[in-house]
Amino acid sequence: MSTTQSERLRGLLEPLVSAADLELEEIEISRAGRRRMLRIIVDSDQGVELDACAELSRTISQKLDETDAMGEGEYVLEVSSPGADRPLTQHRHYVRAVGRLVKFQLKEGGELTARILTVDDDGLDLEVPGVKGRKPTARRVEFADVAKARVEIEFSRKNTKEEEA
Repeated sequence: MSTTQSERLRGLLEPLVSAADLELEEIEISRAGRRRMLRIIVDSDQGVELDACAELSRTISQKLDETDAMGEGEYVLEVSSPGADRPLTQHRHYVRAVGRLVKFQLKEGGELTARILTVDDDGLDLEVPGVKGRKPTARRVEFADVAKARVEIEFSRKNTKEEEA
């Protein structure tokens, strides 16, 4: 997608997304056979409900039909949330991941899997799970030291309310 088209779509769609109390995370155009696929990724601090995506999809579709932003060719529109395993790239992504287990690739070359406890302007306070029955340990990681970060999907995490009982 050309920068001009990307900027034009963002300018056209951002007010619609904001009006739905969501944030426009990403606009992606790809090929799907003869058609193009326009994928709009939205998010919020409270997450994104399926009904909100459906309503926003209708609103965006109507707006795109009124303009020539997608040109003459056919396209498929998809409006969705980022998904649980998306990369954490912005400060707000880390804030939304507080309490979650995250796999970090560190710039110094190491890898770290830890739970985010708190986030501030400079970095993260983490809880590194203990190995072989050892207690978890605290660790501080600055944003400047993180090369990549992605939430780890947990299928067997205990509910914290159950742990306190």
